Amino acid sequence: MEKTSLFENLLERLRQTAKIADVSPEVVKILSRPKRIIEFALVFRKDDGSLVVLPAYRVQHNDALGPFKGGVRFHPQVNLDEVKALAFWMTLKGALVDIPMGGGKGGVAIDPNQLSTTELERLSRAYVRGIWQFIGPEVDVPAPDVNTDVRIMAWMVDEYEKLAGHKAPAAFTGKPLELGGSAGREEATGQGGVWVLEALAKKLGLKPQKTSILVQGFGNVGFWFAKLVAEAGFKIVGVADSKGGIILNKNPKSNPPAGGQNSKINLQGLDIERVAEWKAKTGSVVGFPGTKTVSEKEFLSAKTDILVPAALENVIDEEVAQKIKAKIIVEMANGPVTPEGDEILKKRKIISVPDFLANSGGVIVSWLEWAQNKTGYYWEKEEVLAKLKEKIVPAFEKVWQEAKKRKTDLRTAAWVMALEKLAKFV
Repeated sequence: MEKTSLFENLLERLRQTAKIADVSPEVVKILSRPKRIIEFALVFRKDDGSLVVLPAYRVQHNDALGPFKGGVRFHPQVNLDEVKALAFWMTLKGALVDIPMGGGKGGVAIDPNQLSTTELERLSRAYVRGIWQFIGPEVDVPAPDVNTDVRIMAWMVDEYEKLAGHKAPAAFTGKPLELGGSAGREEATGQGGVWVLEALAKKLGLKPQKTSILVQGFGNVGFWFAKLVAEAGFKIVGVADSKGGIILNKNPKSNPPAGGQNSKINLQGLDIERVAEWKAKTGSVVGFPGTKTVSEKEFLSAKTDILVPAALENVIDEEVAQKIKAKIIVEMANGPVTPEGDEILKKRKIISVPDFLANSGGVIVSWLEWAQNKTGYYWEKEEVLAKLKEKIVPAFEKVWQEAKKRKTDLRTAAWVMALEKLAKFV
C-alpha cells in the first residue's frame, strides 16, 4: 500500500477549510507551496574516518507573520514530504496562538542513537553549514525537535556564530540556559498541553481524579505531559515508548505505591518519575513493576477516558480509530491522526484536540526565548510559564467558541481561525 503523503493531506484539508472560511483562492495558492526548500547532501566523518553522506532538509513554508520558526529532527524516517508538512503545521500554529512567527522545519534522515557524541556533534555542525546562509534571527530560527536537544542547539548556534562572524543567540532557540536559553522551555510543550486539557475538562465537567489517561510516547513531550497532568490530579494508567506500552494492573495491590509529593491525589496512577527512572535504567518503559506490557495497537485501543498520542505522525489510522475506546484525544504529536482516522473519530463523536493547538506550548516559549535573546532581558521560569498560559488558554477558548458557533469539531474550527488570520497578511 502506498504511503499517504502528509503534505497532500494538509493541502486537502486547506482546500476543504477554504470553502467554509473567509479565505480567497489566492491565499490557498500561496499556502499550497513552501516559500523555500533547502535540500542538500550533508557530509561528515565518523570516528573511524569513514565518510557519511545523508539527505538533509530545511523547509521554509511561510513568513507572513514573522521569521520562519520550527525544529530540526534527526530520525531515520525523515523525508521531504514530512518536513514540508511539519513546516506547514508550524505556520498554522503561529497563526492560531497569535505569535509573530512563521512556519519552518528541518531534518536529517539518520538514527542519532547509532552515533557517538563526537559524531553527533559533527553531524549537527554539518547541518548548520548546509543552511546557515538561509537562517538567522530575522529570517529563520530553528529549534529542537525529535532526537535533538539543548546540547545539539548549543553546537548549532556556535557553528552559526563562527560562520556569520558575530554573536547571534537569537538564531536558535531551545538552547542551554547559560547560552541564552529560556527558563521553562524543557517542559513548555507538555505544560501547554496540560493547560489545554484542564480547560477542556472544565467545559465537559470532568473531575481529574476520576479521569484516566494513556500517553503514547515517552520522550520530552510525553514525559512532561504525563508528569504534569498527574500532578494536576489526573490518573495516568499507561504510557508507551518505541519498544512497547505498559498499562497499570487492575488490581491495586499488585502496584507499587506511587510515592512522591502527589501520591495522595494520584494513588491509582503510575508514578511518572519512577517510570522515567526505569526507562533510563533499562532503555524502555516496558517491564515496569505493577504493569502489563502491550503492543502499540493494543495500547491505542485500551480502555481509558483520554488518549494522548505524543510520538510520531499517522499512528491513528482508520483501523485504529475504529477500535479506540477513549472519549477524548489530545494530540501532543504532530499529525498523529490520518484524515481517514479523523473522519471515523468524528462519526464516533470522539473529541479530538488538534495538534497545532494542543502542542503549541513549545513554539510559544521558543518565541519568548527569541524575544529574550533580542532584548537581552531574561525572565524567571514562573513568568515565562505565565506568559505561555496567557497565550495558549485563550487560544483554546477561542477555538471552542468557534466550534460552537459553526457547529463543527475543534480541528475544523482551529483551521478556520488560523487561515483567516493568515489571510490578512499573506
